[in-house]
Amino acid sequence: MTVDVAALAERVLAGDRRALARSITLVESDRADHRRSAEALLDRLLPVTGKSIRLGISGPPGVGKSTFIEAFGQFVIDQGRRPAVLAVDPTSRVSGGSILGDKTRMAELSRRPEAFIRPSPAGMALGGVARRTREALLVCEAAGFDLIIVETVGVGQSETTVAEMVDMFLLLLLPSGGDDLQGIKRGIMELADLVIVNKADGDLAAAARRTAADYANALRLMHPMHRAWTTEVVQASALQGTGMPEIWDKVIGFERQMSASGELTARRREQARSWLWRELSDSLLESLKAHPGVAERLAMLEARVVAGKTTPGAAARELLAQFFKAD
Repeated sequence: MTVDVAALAERVLAGDRRALARSITLVESDRADHRRSAEALLDRLLPVTGKSIRLGISGPPGVGKSTFIEAFGQFVIDQGRRPAVLAVDPTSRVSGGSILGDKTRMAELSRRPEAFIRPSPAGMALGGVARRTREALLVCEAAGFDLIIVETVGVGQSETTVAEMVDMFLLLLLPSGGDDLQGIKRGIMELADLVIVNKADGDLAAAARRTAADYANALRLMHPMHRAWTTEVVQASALQGTGMPEIWDKVIGFERQMSASGELTARRREQARSWLWRELSDSLLESLKAHPGVAERLAMLEARVVAGKTTPGAAARELLAQFFKAD
């Protein structure tokens, strides 16, 4: 497939939704010719990116992430914003596509012309995000969306990569007993810029208040991540739409304070540097595996490592030496 990059970029900049969807499909492709076209497209779009608020949202299964995003998305639209949701779903082993399909779980938001929702399969990427989510985020910014929401697969040690590509990381939690505080890893708590206890309604309202108090106390024992911002805990009910104004105020306050202190600019620069090294690592590994001589040697060395006849370090050095010698 031949891609007219200049025409595609022009349509994206004009806000053409079909061009936006096609561009994200292009940047998500692993085909070599598509990667070259995607890189050329991003070069054209990059100068107009970086003007949105980038939010990451994570939380344990059943916390209501999609319901929350739908309620929050509709609220911010009423405030004059244009949200784009990059929802990373578990991957089907059969088709390689998304299993859950967030457009079906955010039916009301998907009907709003101001919003854009794109479910993407997580594939083999760690971190609860697809490998090309960063690039999809830039394309959405170029298309004029000023609030980008990245929803991750779940929550856990491998789900923290989202925090490396967004400005503000929101952690959704369920109302629960005090003992359940141990169920959330300390590492992800330290990454959270705002903790939201969802489902704070009906019979769970009292439990939500207790949970919020428990997490607020726990956060006081942690070292603040930013000079200009201290992580807070709020309550919300996505089902009833309560708590959205307060959460939006926190998001705006975060952006204002972090921008004024210079930390937001510094954070994005560090994220770009981290992205470079991650991409370099992934690309080198792909090239290594694709090299015919190395691929043949790899199977033999894997067998030796499994059998305990050589160490992983020695096997890796041998493969790298062969790879660079061959080139």
